[in-house]
Amino acid sequence: MKLSLVIQILLSLILIVLVTLQSKETSLGSGFSSVTQSGLHTKRGPEKMIYLATIIVAIVFVIFSFLNIAIWK
Repeated sequence: MKLSLVIQILLSLILIVLVTLQSKETSLGSGFSSVTQSGLHTKRGPEKMIYLATIIVAIVFVIFSFLNIAIWK
């Protein structure tokens, strides 16, 4: 099995976990304050780190997807 495929599978699993952690009702920020019920709040602390990590992992996942397509061509 190619290393790039293994990396892509691991990235997809990490991406699934990160997106699941961001669900609106159970977000990390809702446990710390009741201000989130208004719907407008800024991401702070762990919630912001998870948000940024999700973006980074998604970009890396797309890059590996294109690389796998180019390699298997």
